[in-house]
Amino acid sequence: MGKTNAGSANKKRPKGALLPGIQGPTDLKKLSVSQLPKLADEIRQAICDQVSKTGGHLAPNLGVVELTIALHYVFDFATDRLLFDVGHQCYPHKLLTGRHELLPKLRQRDGMAGFPEPRESRYDLFSVGHAGTSISTAVGLARADQINGESQRHTVSLIGDASIVNGVAMEGLNNAGTLNRQFLVVLNDNGMSIAKPQGALASYFDLIRVNPHYEDLKKRALGVLKRLPGGSKIEEAYHRLGEVAKAALAHDHLYDHFGLMCLGPIDGHDLPSLINMLKEIKDIDHPVLLHCKTIKGKGFDFATGDPTTFHSPKPFVVEGCRVELKSSGRSFTSAFADAMCGVMARDEKAFAVTAAMPDGTGVNKVMTQFPDRTLDTGICESHAMDMCAGMAKAGLKPFFAVYSTFVQRALDQVFQEVALQELPVRICLDRAGYVGGDGAVHHGFMDISLFAPLPGVVMLAASDETNLVAGLEFMRQYDAGCSVIRYPRDNVAEKPLQAKAPPFELGKANLVKPAVNPEACDVAILAYGVMVYQAVAAADELQQQGYDVAIYDARFAKPVDIDLIRNLVDSGTPVLTVEDHALAGGFGAVVLETCAQHRVPTQLIDRLGMPDRWVYQDSRKNQLAEAGLDAAGIARKVRQMLDRHAKPVIKPPLDIRVNSGIKAVKPTKIAR
Repeated sequence: MGKTNAGSANKKRPKGALLPGIQGPTDLKKLSVSQLPKLADEIRQAICDQVSKTGGHLAPNLGVVELTIALHYVFDFATDRLLFDVGHQCYPHKLLTGRHELLPKLRQRDGMAGFPEPRESRYDLFSVGHAGTSISTAVGLARADQINGESQRHTVSLIGDASIVNGVAMEGLNNAGTLNRQFLVVLNDNGMSIAKPQGALASYFDLIRVNPHYEDLKKRALGVLKRLPGGSKIEEAYHRLGEVAKAALAHDHLYDHFGLMCLGPIDGHDLPSLINMLKEIKDIDHPVLLHCKTIKGKGFDFATGDPTTFHSPKPFVVEGCRVELKSSGRSFTSAFADAMCGVMARDEKAFAVTAAMPDGTGVNKVMTQFPDRTLDTGICESHAMDMCAGMAKAGLKPFFAVYSTFVQRALDQVFQEVALQELPVRICLDRAGYVGGDGAVHHGFMDISLFAPLPGVVMLAASDETNLVAGLEFMRQYDAGCSVIRYPRDNVAEKPLQAKAPPFELGKANLVKPAVNPEACDVAILAYGVMVYQAVAAADELQQQGYDVAIYDARFAKPVDIDLIRNLVDSGTPVLTVEDHALAGGFGAVVLETCAQHRVPTQLIDRLGMPDRWVYQDSRKNQLAEAGLDAAGIARKVRQMLDRHAKPVIKPPLDIRVNSGIKAVKPTKIAR
């Protein structure tokens, strides 16, 4: 397949296109092998055209087009099993399984999800957006099919973007080698993770990717088989291989020690060779790993030239050889990057860590300025957290920047190596709350509930950039234990509520919008993080309706400002907690538990947070509205709670009112 220049990304599909006629894999199999490269070009064009409009995962999908076509051409995944890893490589698969009409609304509620989604199609077996899981789930399916007498169902795991080095993937491989049946792992080795892969295994793949040792593989193949677990059985399988597969048998591949027959690396963009290889190994009744070399961003020069930027870009415009990403404001990620650079400049003990997400977390900017005090560990959040514990034990001040959805994978390490040891590891949670187009697989909805139970852990949230700066400075100086700060996948407010945020004081909220009558306001809203801005907008609406509302930036979910809450409750002021987190175990739950501990009555306290259901891909704005966490939803909740807390108006009997001429008057607001 020839290269496509940047300008062709916006061209219309040519006449005689093949892709519109593909309503499922059955239609794909009707094409000749010679037609498939043309189909691959059309799939790339369709994906690039759409991502340029809506954003989405571009480079990783462009790199697996031929692999996906070949797999569907050889296997029948209506009955066979196809498991994706990380999930962001699934766009070609979706186009080949009858979902072309969903592409124009990519990552929108009624369009194509950006990750595998069983609600869309029987061809998607799991909703998946975390790395390293496909081999283990595939092993489970393979074992179940064998027990159920359905071993004729082939099982294939497609894993790539460096997720093969994830610890869970290694555990899966270790178990896969014990299977006594067909099992195929397709390793999509593109030399990249989300960013440049890190670590010794990445270096190993670089080495074998360029090692020209293939000519004598046939001579060494049988010797390899004798070293493997179950070698005699694999030797039998070897004799059933075709010449292509025998020639590709790797004599020193890392994963042959896991008990897998390892083939390759082979060219993952050579469709005829891929199809021939898959046909030869399709029915081998032993676990096989097929190592394929691919190019991330294949087909578009701007994507192959900068696969990190175009891993998951915002909408963009192609003008000739220049590609311009559309700007939508200053993100919390950018604000964190600048704030973190300030921390690093002020404190030579500060050290920034990320797990394969330097661009997504903003640590790439910190790396540029402080290369000796930053580290990307690769896709291994558990290791990164333990490493930070070691750093903290030795006197450094590690700041671990990680997505909220990914920090879940390091919960055990936060418990055992961080909190239990009372070590001051600083955890910075990007993408907290609803994340928009990535949908349910990436929502950061349970970080408070995970970490709040751990003794000594302090939990903060940043409502805007000034508070993010102040929060990080608090964490820099806080050495009594682990501290966690959360912020969303969103833009910071252009006009902060306070030009300069007051310093964070442990467990103290910050009043950002006083009531008109502080002595007798109708309700106090205690908002956590960016929900402060939605609450202020709700207060403006409520004020026009005659209500007097005070807004507090809670700042801390642990410890909460119990003195403030006690004063409000004692004065008879209803309190509403608002958070973009699950209600179960969230900020509001911590408030209620703290009140119970301090014997503060809770009858006047209501909570508003994420509903107990999955909220799927859409804009973050729409997701907040659906959950009732936008300004209108908060105002509605306030009116409902004031209705419940209203004191009954004692009216005289009807005959007295009639005889005295008393008229009922509807109040402009609810009396308390």
